[in-house]
Amino acid sequence: MALKDSTLVPSDVEKAEVSQQEDVHDADLAKFYVAERGQVATDRHGRPLVEFDPVAEARLRWKIDLYIVPTVSLLYLFCFIDRANIGNARLAGFEKDLDLKGYDYNTVLSVFYVSYIIFEIPSNMACKWIGPGWYIPAISLAFGICSVCTGFVTNFSAACGVRFLLGIFEAGMLPGIAYYMSRWYRRSELAFRLSLYIVMSPLAGAFGGLLASGILKLPHFGGLHEWRMIFAIEGIITIGLSLIGFLTLTDRPATAKWLTQAEKDLAIARVKSERVGTTEVLDKFSKKKILRGILSPVTIGTAFIFLLDNITVQGLAFFLPTIVKTIYPKNTVVSQQLHTVPPYIVGAFFTLLFPFLSWRFDKRTIFFIISAPLCMTGYIMFLASTDAHVRYGATFLCAAGAFAFGALCNAQVANNVVSDTARSSAIGTNVMFGNIGGLISTWSFLPFDGPDYHIGNGLNFATMTMILVLSILMLLWMVMDNKKREGRDVDAELEGLSNLQVQELDWKHPGFRWKP
Repeated sequence: MALKDSTLVPSDVEKAEVSQQEDVHDADLAKFYVAERGQVATDRHGRPLVEFDPVAEARLRWKIDLYIVPTVSLLYLFCFIDRANIGNARLAGFEKDLDLKGYDYNTVLSVFYVSYIIFEIPSNMACKWIGPGWYIPAISLAFGICSVCTGFVTNFSAACGVRFLLGIFEAGMLPGIAYYMSRWYRRSELAFRLSLYIVMSPLAGAFGGLLASGILKLPHFGGLHEWRMIFAIEGIITIGLSLIGFLTLTDRPATAKWLTQAEKDLAIARVKSERVGTTEVLDKFSKKKILRGILSPVTIGTAFIFLLDNITVQGLAFFLPTIVKTIYPKNTVVSQQLHTVPPYIVGAFFTLLFPFLSWRFDKRTIFFIISAPLCMTGYIMFLASTDAHVRYGATFLCAAGAFAFGALCNAQVANNVVSDTARSSAIGTNVMFGNIGGLISTWSFLPFDGPDYHIGNGLNFATMTMILVLSILMLLWMVMDNKKREGRDVDAELEGLSNLQVQELDWKHPGFRWKP
């Protein structure tokens, strides 16, 4: 356990608070605070009772980065590819071979989101109950199998059935990984670490286009041809990665074989030191805490912002190949696939840039406010011009502004609740709302609206404008409410409450402060 100057220096008041709970000596205080023994790691005002050696923290953080981030990033990369490769398959004859008419393609997309939305919160609760070290690889294996099965569908009904199953298993990935990483990182660190796997969303668009164009050059894969090869090959890769995940992921710091005991203590203590009133890092299920996570004002506001953003993000995932086809109708299918790659690369850059800056400044809402105008400008370009170069340039701005919200929104809701249970339900709620936006996106670009898609582009301009307004309002509310909390008498409000009652207050704890 690395403490600043190798010592712990609690105040006399803090020592008095501790001595009321258990008779301990100063030499035992470090272990007393960090051990999962039912003791708090902050005072009643939310101030941490320990100081940590920043060098030791940086070394531990880098070790966690190396062990955790690569595996979850690769799993999420192919999660998104297995979801969005239907857009690439569409260019390669998916609709024609299945005899899809009218709005059938939109319906196939929508079916995925029905199950995706329904199972979002239950899946994250199951992730907490089973443990993310097993749960995340298990659902990855399942949706990899679903992707392979998509390569064998022969009609509209079968396609809908497989996409419904895909939605069930993929429902747990985005919130599950976000919840998993919140067990390892501090509040300020979380957004950037989330971005390291959420960046796989735009990279999946870029890599998916490259991979699809490469697969389509193959004469066959077993008995499969054209778009069927895309689903089968990409699904097999996912299955292989999920098997690796079973070997490499570990539930929490306390069970990590690749950490020393001192590193485990430090990992637990530094997360615990930010949770006011918390006596255990991994608490038991509590209905009150689940509702605290779902009904937090910041969870609801951020989730609605994520809903609006996902109309753009998922719309790009499913329809960018189609949009590129309308811009460059005379190009070959492979050329059209390759033209989808550069906008995603730009989107990936900003997906890392904004969360990185949020880590350094420990702010998130301000980057909501910065991101929205980028997308708004892009959709104005779509609406105002029919020039191919202008419209293609607009896709870069839309991708630059839209993709960073995934990391920022999930970090925002995770940082603004206290308990592990509340974080799991808050993240699940946020992603559930986001996928309602995904469902809307499947009907944002309709066949009769092409090739200019005024309805789809107008809808996305409107949603980004709403994001800008809501983000400004939420920032102002958080600042004002924090000022109100400064005037509250923490000791008087907590007097007479048991430890359990204090913990169940969560964000209603008078010592808690919103983290904008």
